[in-house]
Amino acid sequence: MRYFLILFSFFVLIACSNNEQEVVFEPYKTGDIINLTSVAGASIEIERTQNGFKLKNSDKIIMFDIFGTYCTPCQKEAPYLMDYQIEHNNDFMIIGLVYFDDSDKASIIKNFAKKYNAYYFISNDSEITRLVEQITMDINYKRALEIPFKVVLKDGIYQDLSDNLGERGGQMAKFYLGEVKTELLAKDIQRIQKME
Repeated sequence: MRYFLILFSFFVLIACSNNEQEVVFEPYKTGDIINLTSVAGASIEIERTQNGFKLKNSDKIIMFDIFGTYCTPCQKEAPYLMDYQIEHNNDFMIIGLVYFDDSDKASIIKNFAKKYNAYYFISNDSEITRLVEQITMDINYKRALEIPFKVVLKDGIYQDLSDNLGERGGQMAKFYLGEVKTELLAKDIQRIQKME
């Protein structure tokens, strides 16, 4: 009996200590406004829709680019994403979310932007973790998140994207995983723009 009580107490203590450290994810509600500030000081407001997000008071297509400054594929594609953003600024916006990155200092991200010509909207706000968790929950992404990871939304709805790595047998999905060639991104965005 004594052994049982010691064992029971041990499990209770472990369960309590794990619960204390557990971070509870609070989903966004429809209509919530998320304020993000870029490392350059610009601000945007993102509105939670029923199943996704959109820029407040805008009908631009948005792409969340979840990345890290240390990530080689992220570095490699950054200048091409910037070129695409410049060419399609009227109807498309890249929102870079710095994730899996110890570099919470704006200076490190500014250096990344300068070195890789990544002058699109990049944020490292404290809200990023919650936003990324909501995105992966919205698209029912069950695997461990790898970067770069991108989703595209039109009118607050996640869009189907091409198989950029050839791992899905050509099947569409709600995300890009890994580096995305500009030609593929352009093809998908043109298809999405034509959809009603």
